[in-house]
Amino acid sequence: MQQSVNEMVGLGDDLVAPGFETSPVDTAAVFELQQSGNGEEGLPPAHTKDGSLDRYGKPDVRGRTGGWKSGLVLLVSQGLVTLAFYVLEASIVLFTKYVMRQTNAEAESTFSLWMGTVYLCSLVGGFLSDYLGRYLISTYAQVVLTVGFGLLSASANALLKPHGCGAIGKLCDPHAPGEVSMFYISIYLIALGNEACESVLATFAADQFDEEDPAEKQSKTSFGWYFVIASNIGRLISMALLVYTESTGNWLPIFWISTGCVITALVFLLSQTRRYRRFKPSGNPFPRIAQVIVASWRNRNLQVPSPGEEVKCILRLLPLWLCTIWSSVVFLQMPSLFTEQGATMDGTILHFQVPPAGMIVFDIISTSTLIVFYDKLIVPLHIKLTKTQSKTLAELQRIGTGFVIAVVTMLFAGLVEQQRLKYSDGSTKEMSSLHILWHIPQYILMGASKAMVCVAEKEFFAAETPDGLKSLEMILSFCCSALGDYMCHTILWVVNKITASNGKAGWVPPNLNDGHADRFFFLLAALTMLNLGLFVMFAYRYISISTQMRDGIEEMEEVAP
Repeated sequence: MQQSVNEMVGLGDDLVAPGFETSPVDTAAVFELQQSGNGEEGLPPAHTKDGSLDRYGKPDVRGRTGGWKSGLVLLVSQGLVTLAFYVLEASIVLFTKYVMRQTNAEAESTFSLWMGTVYLCSLVGGFLSDYLGRYLISTYAQVVLTVGFGLLSASANALLKPHGCGAIGKLCDPHAPGEVSMFYISIYLIALGNEACESVLATFAADQFDEEDPAEKQSKTSFGWYFVIASNIGRLISMALLVYTESTGNWLPIFWISTGCVITALVFLLSQTRRYRRFKPSGNPFPRIAQVIVASWRNRNLQVPSPGEEVKCILRLLPLWLCTIWSSVVFLQMPSLFTEQGATMDGTILHFQVPPAGMIVFDIISTSTLIVFYDKLIVPLHIKLTKTQSKTLAELQRIGTGFVIAVVTMLFAGLVEQQRLKYSDGSTKEMSSLHILWHIPQYILMGASKAMVCVAEKEFFAAETPDGLKSLEMILSFCCSALGDYMCHTILWVVNKITASNGKAGWVPPNLNDGHADRFFFLLAALTMLNLGLFVMFAYRYISISTQMRDGIEEMEEVAP
């Protein structure tokens, strides 16, 4: 059974809910299978049943390729890549502010544009893997990632002048255009390498398990959770590195550590080249999409099922897809404006300085906890409040709940900012005596919102998209995330343009103590409520694909003699 980029979003769902696990097949078991024989598709029984191939393009022999041995190597590679990437993602706002001398609005805009590009680069990896195969794209992407981190480390060495600059409140000297250009080239190479790798590596890891074999299918399910855990461990370790960096301004060591991590990840990836299971590249998915659209146009006046129904399904989904763009705008505040806000607060606990970006650990804990205990906490509460015996909230209900939590998050962030301004020192140092621990609730709320929205969003759109248009679903998913990040940049630019008129500092000025970031948070809360209203309206009118199929069958039964 050939797999392509069309299944990539389905894999993403496996990684949010369970995903993999295999028991190795020993020689005796293989011998028994060979003796018994099943003759499936004319292949010897020892071969995998899903159509996977070895490095020579021949059918895979079970026990010689894939399985846990290959899967665990990919787990380590994923964890190392995630560690390196999140070091940059969590630190880029403060680095551009204190090292690159950008204002708060400029640093957040830099981050928004970069994150938008990160999501678009996921499409590059997905489509290239359809032509060249997932193993080659994973390898090439990690090479690009290694080059990007090498350039980042080299550029940081040139940018961190004078010695000791780059810590919170300690600006570095102005930089030459060439040094700035090298920094931007490096971070966009990292965006390309990481997302091209991440969008393919997870699918490639799933390829190591034969879904047609019951034992390996169960293993694949367990492995999916381990893949998520590997990513979260990488994020947590990156937060620990930032504890040291943000308080001292020693950016160079963690960038070189990140470079070492991606080099090690590449070595691990290459180490199992002979054992990996592969699938024949499926080619360009766009002809299939074009064929469906043409068929839809030709059969537009017919009252019979046609490929055009697939396009109609996509068109019915579009309003809901557009509403999910806003979630990226809200979630982007955590690594950007939340971090800038935290950098101006008192982070001292005993003799320890809490790094602003390190507060994201509460988001990770909140998201992971809600996903793991969803069935034990949320579902019983839902049953108690609604007096129903429904086993779970429907996907659209969970997305709507996530938007409600996002509104509360923005309101709380605005209230915290009001208190931060109240306790500001009134100097030009942009500091406040309000403690950073007041940030914990908004990070926990944001994590809960992400858990509700992101997981349900993937489950819903994967289930509602026709099989023939899975590639289009992936395109829209990544584009929505990218558009949300670009929209955040645009909103911030417009708000500052309007509020900074007539000599005013604006809502998000270079010194947050001179502005009103609280009003910006309240604006985002209002816009999120508006988006929630539109989402509820579209969700109420939406008819699921299963309901459409049931109604269609009933109509056919009524017409049948």
